[in-house]
Amino acid sequence: MAFSVLRPMSSSELSASSSRESSSRPAVPAPQSRCSPWLTPIVYWLGQYLVLPSYFGPIAITGQEKLPTHGPVILAPTHRARWDSIVLPLAAGRPGTGRDLRYMVTDDEVKGLQGWFIRRLGGFPVNVRRPTVASLRHGIELLLNQEMLVIYPEGGIRREDRIHPLKPGLARLAVQAEAAQADLNVQILPVDIHYGDPYPPWRCPVQIHIGDPLAVRDYLQGRTAPEALKTEAQQITADLQARLEAMVADRPQANPI
Repeated sequence: MAFSVLRPMSSSELSASSSRESSSRPAVPAPQSRCSPWLTPIVYWLGQYLVLPSYFGPIAITGQEKLPTHGPVILAPTHRARWDSIVLPLAAGRPGTGRDLRYMVTDDEVKGLQGWFIRRLGGFPVNVRRPTVASLRHGIELLLNQEMLVIYPEGGIRREDRIHPLKPGLARLAVQAEAAQADLNVQILPVDIHYGDPYPPWRCPVQIHIGDPLAVRDYLQGRTAPEALKTEAQQITADLQARLEAMVADRPQANPI
């Protein structure tokens, strides 16, 4: 199934894109991003009732009550396997919140049949080699439109069961969105995705734990000056790192769904 190989753009790639494009800022249309009203529910149903139960063992979810059912949200999950983008919607997507997830995806993943699926399941491409302002702006626009965005803050897949230094791109995007609209109230939620094996085999157990949110407006407190945004983005990154490390160190026991 094409959805199973979707790889959202990591925070490190977002950071690199933002810095490389700042000088040129080409005026190009924003990339289209939408969730197909007929395909999205089908894929969510297949994932929830066929793909995940057939492959994995017990899947335990905790902290689901912390997920906002409305308003702008950035999910910041650990990235341990290609499966992450499939198991995450089970906890945070339609089955758990009634919301569709929006993924920032590297453009080389959005090709052919796989690209056709990704574009209709809320994903949008970003060219990390020749980035455009429009593609990054689209992430901000999604937050302004009260959507739920997914960015992996560690960067690429990390098989070790520890939190690697987080990249700054996620926090930068969050503060830019918050500064663009007063009282937007962007929420950043850390998510710990843990498999029973670094390379999840058949019948492997999975734990998904959603942590307490970080409210971006509490950091900015109405400030929009570039230096303030930079300073608070750094603080958000540090606090998010601490939250994820604490979640990994003290994983709660949960009943499988």
